[in-house]
Amino acid sequence: MPIALFASLAVSLRILVLTALMVAPLAAVTYAAHNGSLGAGKQGAGLVLFVTLQRQAMS
Repeated sequence: MPIALFASLAVSLRILVLTALMVAPLAAVTYAAHNGSLGAGKQGAGLVLFVTLQRQAMS
């Protein structure tokens, strides 16, 4: 096989891996949001704590 084919295959695999690494967390969050049993429910004190920690992280 020509070297150019191997080079383009390597670049394609890198793009595939980077895309998978970026999309996988979003897919997991979406799956958890649509499946009620998975994911942490943020209600009451949990929501207050989450918002408080987010605000502290921004400052």
